[in-house]
Amino acid sequence: MDTELTSYLDAFLAAGEERSFSAAARRLGLTPAAVSKSVARLETRLGVRLFQRSTRSLALTTDGERLYAQVGLPRRDIGDALAALRQGAGEPAGTLKVSLAHAVGRDYVVPLLAPFVRRYPAVVPDLHFDNRQVDLVAEGFDVAIGGGIALTEGVVARELARVRLVLAAAPSYLEANPPPEGPGDLARHQAVVRRSLDSGRLLPWQLYHRDGVQVLATARAVAAMNDPEAMAHAAARGMGIALLPLAHALPLLDSGALVRVLPEWDGGLRTLSVYYTSRKLLPAKVRVFIDFLVDHFRDGGLAARLAGS
Repeated sequence: MDTELTSYLDAFLAAGEERSFSAAARRLGLTPAAVSKSVARLETRLGVRLFQRSTRSLALTTDGERLYAQVGLPRRDIGDALAALRQGAGEPAGTLKVSLAHAVGRDYVVPLLAPFVRRYPAVVPDLHFDNRQVDLVAEGFDVAIGGGIALTEGVVARELARVRLVLAAAPSYLEANPPPEGPGDLARHQAVVRRSLDSGRLLPWQLYHRDGVQVLATARAVAAMNDPEAMAHAAARGMGIALLPLAHALPLLDSGALVRVLPEWDGGLRTLSVYYTSRKLLPAKVRVFIDFLVDHFRDGGLAARLAGS
């Protein structure tokens, strides 16, 4: 591949990932005009339009999406290989692009970055906070951290923790309203309920007793939200009882802003995992990051806390 075409592809891939000529230019150390010109020249050489351009947005066309998917991963593999050679055979190096949800990332992953970077100074974590399922390959992510992400072809998962769902409310709410003594009493209480991001439906309160009994409980919804972190903060302000993942409830339970309701009952367990592509030669930067996360969740006691153990 000639040097000129390589520079055009670099500009295209950076613009495709950033969805902005300006952001791509900052990343490549060029001007926006230079990036735009390189992409235009690549379009001319290929005879297709790669981007839909407007004054406010930059989006890949169908041909652009296809080229990005086909070229992006091999190009990153080449970059990983060259970085490994520069740093020493197999030594972790390069930018590590990570997708993760806001609260989980902020509360449980960001605190691990400083020790990770001290151990692997040639790896640069690039964190993207978003409450959605990303396409690891098409969007160029090395790993994603979350729960309930579909395992599409070529994607595998490694468990970080099993997260228990718990009923919680603000002390002020429970002072003003007699605490429920059993699931049947929840019908007399206000509730902050969750709306599924996928289906848009309100999620039911399926509760499990420690002795194995299951019930479907109901409460009077006063608000519905599709973000568990927002639900936790609404409950902490006295809006009612909420069924929350411990990943979102723990900081507020630790501070006393929330207390458990019916602690002998819970909403079961959900899996929090790290997702990555099932390539035969996993880049060293990805391998060590995954191992680092798993070790710290397990050995640091975080997995046990999120499971409510």
